[in-house]
Amino acid sequence: MTRPLLAVARRIFTDTFSHRYDPDAFGQFCDQAYAVDGPMARDLGDPDVDWQVAAVDAKPIGYAKLTPLRAPAQTARPGSLELQQIYVESAWHGTGVAERLMQWAVERAMQRGAPQLYLTVFDHNQRAKRFYARHGFQEVGRCTFTLGERVDDDRIWCRELVA
Repeated sequence: MTRPLLAVARRIFTDTFSHRYDPDAFGQFCDQAYAVDGPMARDLGDPDVDWQVAAVDAKPIGYAKLTPLRAPAQTARPGSLELQQIYVESAWHGTGVAERLMQWAVERAMQRGAPQLYLTVFDHNQRAKRFYARHGFQEVGRCTFTLGERVDDDRIWCRELVA
């Protein structure tokens, strides 16, 4: 599943964000991020990272990735987790795939005893921000995402899981 998942992850990221960046810088970023020995592939082998893959006819169409907290969250409680990625191919938007992936992420974080679930989202991704708000997340901070020479504003969101 590694190569097909890397391929769909790269395709979704490219479809969603490539228009924002210099093509050469974007290509270099993707070549590194989605390489068979890159950070995503390493996370696939990390026992602290949980994955849920949505597939049709054994072909991935989306995925969710739950990691130890990596975002620079100022108010994080010990044991908090991060929904580092939740991506679905655009052809499957609005079909409930993302809903099921989010449900899995929240349930899995609760099973792991996380008091909070964090994520980051590109500031101008209004569709994603509405989706996260519907699922109980609130904006709690800011960070940046750098690709090439471009620095974009991201927002840090959090959902309380345990009082």
